[in-house]
Amino acid sequence: MTKIVPHLWYDKEAKEAAEFYVSVFPESEITDITTLYDTPSGDCDQVSFTLWGQEFMSISAGPFFTLNPSISFFVHFDKSKDGNADKRLVEVWDRLSEGGQALMPLNQYPFSEKYGWIQDKYGVTWQLMLTNSEGEERPTIVPSFLFVGDRCGKAEEAVNFYLSIFNNAKMGNIAHYPAGMEPDKEGSVMFSDFMLEDQWFAAMDSGQPHGFDFNEAISFMVKCDSQEEIDKYWDELSVVPEAEQCGWLKDQFGVSWQIVPTEMDEMMRNGTSEQIDRVTKAFLGMKKFNIAALRQAYNGE
Repeated sequence: MTKIVPHLWYDKEAKEAAEFYVSVFPESEITDITTLYDTPSGDCDQVSFTLWGQEFMSISAGPFFTLNPSISFFVHFDKSKDGNADKRLVEVWDRLSEGGQALMPLNQYPFSEKYGWIQDKYGVTWQLMLTNSEGEERPTIVPSFLFVGDRCGKAEEAVNFYLSIFNNAKMGNIAHYPAGMEPDKEGSVMFSDFMLEDQWFAAMDSGQPHGFDFNEAISFMVKCDSQEEIDKYWDELSVVPEAEQCGWLKDQFGVSWQIVPTEMDEMMRNGTSEQIDRVTKAFLGMKKFNIAALRQAYNGE
C-alpha cells in the first residue's frame, strides 16, 4: 500500500484530467471513481488513478483553489533502462503541451541533456528529465516542493522536519546554491531529494519572483491504520486551526495534508450508496477524522 498519495483538486475536471493522464503515461490506469453527493461543493467526483507506478487521487469540488508550480512532479526517463527514453520523453512532452504552457523549454541544461518544465492544460506541472541511473534507484514520478517568496530558504528545514515525523525516512541527495547566483541565496537548496515511508520526494528553494505559493489544490493524503496514528500526524503537522476540516490540515510551511483512515478507502469503494452517503455526511462534520464514528456511520449505528 502507498502510504502518502498526492491529491489534486479541480473545479469540474477530475475525471477528464485523469483520463488524459492515463492516455499520456505508460502503465497507467484509473482504479476507482466514486461520486460524493450533497457536499458543500455539490456532487463531487472522486477519482483514484495510477501513473507509471505513482498513485494519485483527485476530486472535482469547485473553483476554490488554483493549481500552480509550487508542487510539481518530476518524471524520470532513464536511458540506462530504456533505449527509447529520449523519444518517449519527447512524446510525453508533446502530449502535455496540448493546451499547456512551457515554464522551462525542453532543452539541454547543465544537470540534464534533456529537460523541460511544463504546465498542462489542467494546471498540473511536470518536470520531464532524461536521466542515467547512478547510485540508488529513484521512481519514475517524484513529487517536488518549491519554496518561494517568504518561504524561500526553508526547503532544508522542511525536509528535516518531515524526516523527523515519518517512518522509513532518509535523506537522499542535496545540493546548495553557491555564491554569485542571486537572487538565489548562497546555501539555500538548489535541489534535494528525500524518502518518507519508502517514497521519494524532492524539494528546492527559488529566489526568483513567483506569483504563487503552496495551497490546497495539491495536498498529500497520509493513510493511517489506527486512530493513534491519525492523532500522531495531526498533532505533529497541524498549525493552522482554520484550515482543519474533513481530515485536512496545513503545516508550518503552508503545505496541505489529509490525514485519513486507510479503511475509509474500503468504505468508499465497497459500500452501498446509502453507506457512502452516511460516511460522507459523518466526515463532513469532522475536523480530525474519528475512525469509530466513521465505522458507526458506515454500519448505520
